[in-house]
Amino acid sequence: MAAARRMVVVGGDAAGMSAASQARRLKGPDELEIIAFERGDFTSYSACGIPYWIGGSVDARDDLIARTPEAHRERGIDLRMRTEVTRIDVDGGRVRARGLSGDGGETWTGFDELVVATGATPLRPPLPGIDAPGVHAVQTLEDGEALLGTLGGVESGSGGERRRAVVVGAGYIGVEMAEALTLRGYEVTVLDQAEQPMTTLDPDMGALVRDAMCGMGMEVVTGAEVTAVETDGEGRARAVAAGEKTYPADVVVLGLGVAPETSLAREAGLPVGESGGLLTDLAMRVRGHTNIWAGGDCVEVLDLVSGRTRHVALGTHANKHGQVIGANIGGGYATFPGVVGTAVSKVCDLEIARTGVLEAQAREAGLQFVTVTADATGRAGYFPGAESMRVKMLAERGTGRLLGTQIVGRTGAGKRVDVAAVALTAGLTVEQMIYLDLGYAPPFSPVWDPVLVAARKAAAAVRQERRE
Repeated sequence: MAAARRMVVVGGDAAGMSAASQARRLKGPDELEIIAFERGDFTSYSACGIPYWIGGSVDARDDLIARTPEAHRERGIDLRMRTEVTRIDVDGGRVRARGLSGDGGETWTGFDELVVATGATPLRPPLPGIDAPGVHAVQTLEDGEALLGTLGGVESGSGGERRRAVVVGAGYIGVEMAEALTLRGYEVTVLDQAEQPMTTLDPDMGALVRDAMCGMGMEVVTGAEVTAVETDGEGRARAVAAGEKTYPADVVVLGLGVAPETSLAREAGLPVGESGGLLTDLAMRVRGHTNIWAGGDCVEVLDLVSGRTRHVALGTHANKHGQVIGANIGGGYATFPGVVGTAVSKVCDLEIARTGVLEAQAREAGLQFVTVTADATGRAGYFPGAESMRVKMLAERGTGRLLGTQIVGRTGAGKRVDVAAVALTAGLTVEQMIYLDLGYAPPFSPVWDPVLVAARKAAAAVRQERRE
């Protein structure tokens, strides 16, 4: 009987363990041995839920864990926790790993199939004081625990004084962490270099987010270039310097985004793209290699709208990447076609969503476009609780192909972006969107859904451009 092939997974979160689990469903231990290395203390958890745990909406850390190491092992996966892979030997078909507990000895493990799922790392600019105690980036459950430890110390020693937090960066994580700290009773200042918060939106839509943040009592400072984190006599963070001003802080949270964690892959000579993510084919196989695969936050994927590769760090994609990889290693066939850039978030009761390209991204891709904005209610105007939302839509000049949609509004606004995401994936024009058969009843939508109102305006703008 032939020996079992060996699948080695580097990284024990969404992409890595989805790949391992899917491969195990298709191949038993006698056909496929699966070894997974994870350098942290947790596996298969929701990093996206960490701000809601910090803010108290989620009660406990373990509520964010989908599957424990023990559960993976029971399924026949040799999962080695607190073990860091330090080298990939592509030619030798092996990886070197060291235990982070005990003597830290290193061992080699051979592979027939290798899955690189090393995730992403928070951006941490090389500024004075950036590594001081009290400064936190939030990417892992360990990061969340560390932040909660700092918050506990601040809150126990506050003596009734107003506690102050500074959040550096106003992307998704920055905005969500600012809300979490506000809910905990902190006086929050958000510092961001951009014109408006949420650079995943066009500035005119980001201004709506800023208004909501200020309405929650946050101070939002845009156009702010942080130059240092100032520390006290014990070396702990006490303020953040930006321009001519200094903002006092009992805790500092970095929300500057993430970069693909590909240092190990780079050292092994694996190909990376412009944003630093690993490059793969549609089967999630690393380009130029037949038995090395990659998925999750460490890869770049095809943008179906612009036709370029881009880095999109989302758990939804990571799980799908893992499913594709596991299916292919397990003897099946699957592909990941690409993304349209859909994302949704919230600040207080304001829902924020986007899909497709922004104006700046469309220009960078060489696309000619028209833009429209439409204000509408999420329910029939006469129905109790009807609240307004703003929909911005980009359509290609001439063809009318939908290029992007942004939505900012109250209850029921965010998930409406899914209609536009499907339209983008299908390559629909805004004219075609007008006649989509969407669900209607007064408690859920006006006769003309807000997305369709925007599509009508966009179609009219495209027709006007043609006439001119």
